[in-house]
Amino acid sequence: MAVFVALGAFLMTLAGGWTAQRVTDRRHLVLGLAGGLMLGVVGLDLLPEALHAAHREIFGVPAALLLFVTGFLLAHLVERTLAARQAAHGGAEGEGHRAPEVGLAAAGAMVGHSAMDGVAIGAAFQVDGGMGTAVALAVIAHDFADGFNTFTVTSLYGNARRRAVGMLVADACAPVLGALSTAFLHIPGPVLGGYLGLFGGVLLYLAAAEILPEAHHEHPARSTLLCTVAGAAFIWLVVGISG
Repeated sequence: MAVFVALGAFLMTLAGGWTAQRVTDRRHLVLGLAGGLMLGVVGLDLLPEALHAAHREIFGVPAALLLFVTGFLLAHLVERTLAARQAAHGGAEGEGHRAPEVGLAAAGAMVGHSAMDGVAIGAAFQVDGGMGTAVALAVIAHDFADGFNTFTVTSLYGNARRRAVGMLVADACAPVLGALSTAFLHIPGPVLGGYLGLFGGVLLYLAAAEILPEAHHEHPARSTLLCTVAGAAFIWLVVGISG
């Protein structure tokens, strides 16, 4: 049952990526929506789950929040390091010359997160059918945003379309593989919480420092801002319904 439900997440992820490809003539709206979806996922989904799963505190601060900050700083460090290396080899550092490796790394993190979604589905169905259904609905709904964001962030950093499609397919397959893995392994709550916190920091950096500024650079329109708000509101709706 868990694997069957994960197939729904597979299709929803592909639908999100397909949508991102088809609206290239409104790129600023796509990026504005992607930024809102990412902010909503981080603030309304990932961080609450991370804090719930990882109970440990370090010097009075929840470990999940420390890893959240670490993820943000790590993403910044990786991007600056790759950009400096690219500039040293003759490329211009700055707008329009982002390191493709950053986009691939971010998409890879999203693939890992999608695999954890599949694990969550499988674990929930092991508890009882009602919990499994609730978790599955939440995962399937926000996997549209995952597919949308995976394709968008891979393309934004200058990767070829075939790479973006490849990362999208990997992201779509990840929940199915994650659900299958629950028959053989169990991920401790603190480890899962730490991972979610770290991934949330990376995602927030990409949304706040890259995607949203890019969305408003050439088209600082009210419609772009409305797309960002709509993206965050959609995640809120998904979280509220699944809760």
